[in-house]
Amino acid sequence: MARSDDPNDHKGLIREAYRIDGITLPECRSIFLDWALSLPADRDQAQALTDLHRAYAAADADHPMTQVLAEGLQSAQAPKRRGGWRSRPR
Repeated sequence: MARSDDPNDHKGLIREAYRIDGITLPECRSIFLDWALSLPADRDQAQALTDLHRAYAAADADHPMTQVLAEGLQSAQAPKRRGGWRSRPR
């Protein structure tokens, strides 16, 4: 895959997923995982997801990658709960 000028998708993974005819939801989830793991550490993942969703969702609302990006946004915005002994009162 060719590199991308988009700092939110520097490997062009998301862009290419939208170009694949007949791509399935599980394939999009696999591509998304690769994208998330390859995102540079200095890049804010929630902001990158927001930007990518905004860029693609309007034109391809029914695409499985749009669903995956939306799910990623929901997960990124969900409050994180600390469990175990750290959350217990002392």
